[in-house]
Amino acid sequence: MQVKLLQNDSIEKRLQMIASAGKLSQFPGSVFEVYEDSVDMEDNLKVIKRITKMGHKSIIEHDYFVFQISDVTPIIEQLLIGYRLTSFTIKSRRYVDFRNAGFYVPTFRDKNYKVHKDNSNLQEKYIAHANMLFEEYSAMIDGGIPNEDARFCLPYSFYSNIVMGLNARELEKVICDFLYEDISRIQEVKELGEILFNIVKEHIPYLVSFIENYKRKSDNSCLNEIAEIADGSCFMTTKAKDVQLLSTTTSCDSKVLRYAVMNKLQCNENEACEYIEAMCSETNKFFKEKMMDEIVHSSANRELESVAFTFRIPISLSILTHLTRHRMHSLLVPSFTPLWDFDFFVTPKTISDSDFASSYEELIEENKFAMLEFKEAGVCDEDLIYFYLGAQMCNVITTMNARELIWFTRMRCCNRAQWQIREIAEKMVKLIIPFAPLIAKYCGPTCETEHFCGEGKKSCGRIKEILENLPKK
Repeated sequence: MQVKLLQNDSIEKRLQMIASAGKLSQFPGSVFEVYEDSVDMEDNLKVIKRITKMGHKSIIEHDYFVFQISDVTPIIEQLLIGYRLTSFTIKSRRYVDFRNAGFYVPTFRDKNYKVHKDNSNLQEKYIAHANMLFEEYSAMIDGGIPNEDARFCLPYSFYSNIVMGLNARELEKVICDFLYEDISRIQEVKELGEILFNIVKEHIPYLVSFIENYKRKSDNSCLNEIAEIADGSCFMTTKAKDVQLLSTTTSCDSKVLRYAVMNKLQCNENEACEYIEAMCSETNKFFKEKMMDEIVHSSANRELESVAFTFRIPISLSILTHLTRHRMHSLLVPSFTPLWDFDFFVTPKTISDSDFASSYEELIEENKFAMLEFKEAGVCDEDLIYFYLGAQMCNVITTMNARELIWFTRMRCCNRAQWQIREIAEKMVKLIIPFAPLIAKYCGPTCETEHFCGEGKKSCGRIKEILENLPKK
């Protein structure tokens, strides 16, 4: 694992910027004068520590960092992307051949998180097993299986590369979680937390005491008690066969329209309803549709955020980041432990329709038994997560407001999107149609909803057919 901080400004300049932001609300003078007066580094550091100790940490959001991170697994990748105020660029497994990427081999530990007495032998077995999986991946690519589907047989120990940008406040949260919360039991996570903390000690002095004095959050004892009385299985996944709509705001379309009128005219809800209905005459029967179109295409369209939809989605590890990277939704992703059901996996159609179909099924089964062998040897669950394959499925729950759902489906219903996330997005659109038909009209690829395609030379060509079939004006 390697981590490099890309930082141009000196500590002095950054402390001056943050301290002047902290002083601005209570000091005389313009923002420029307060900044020019904040030249003493030691004084600036004291000001920052004093203000942040009072709980006013917004000032450190002005301090921004970009990290290059290499030789970490998708386990790290998924955890980091889950932080909503971070920005990421990640090497694509859809287009890049990963057969020479290399992979992580944990120091296997027992149930007490002590180095396993048979660690050396276990590591040798894991290396041989991972090499077998990579060989199958290579054979699939050589056999004509697309990279994006061959990756479903890769272990989630393969190495990835990340560029991550975040402000100091979010960095503090990441480090504290990685060092002290439940996920710190994953060795690789703890190691990254320690590396980042060492960088903080050198470049971000005002964060050191906060991280050192961090108090662990709830231990989730109630949830753990429920887990103990679950079905007795060592796996904690119940298979969801398809996307489910768990709940939705009532009268979604009507509420968006009413709230737009209430905001515009500063009237009450009953008055807004009356105004809208008064406009829906025989000669203006499509008034509501026209009004929704104006809201959707307005520059802010915040009214769409007042209604929401909650879905339960079965999704593979290979595709999970395609959902996680959308920031403006409330996403519940299960922890990597307790272990998920290793019989809950997906087979890409390109594989099921090929000569690799039987070997893929055998590989999935062999991987499961290899994991069980390590589990029976007493290896802790946090080290067994590297037996997850890209094909492994889990259930996530997400709540999206209408504005985010429109954006998400525009991206993910496109024919250029990966096939599994596209199928998920298409099912989400179908599920909301009975509850929000006006909003649903704007959910889907832009070629359908806007008669526009932004893919340029990479367009699937469907836009041409749609435009040719539009009614002539």
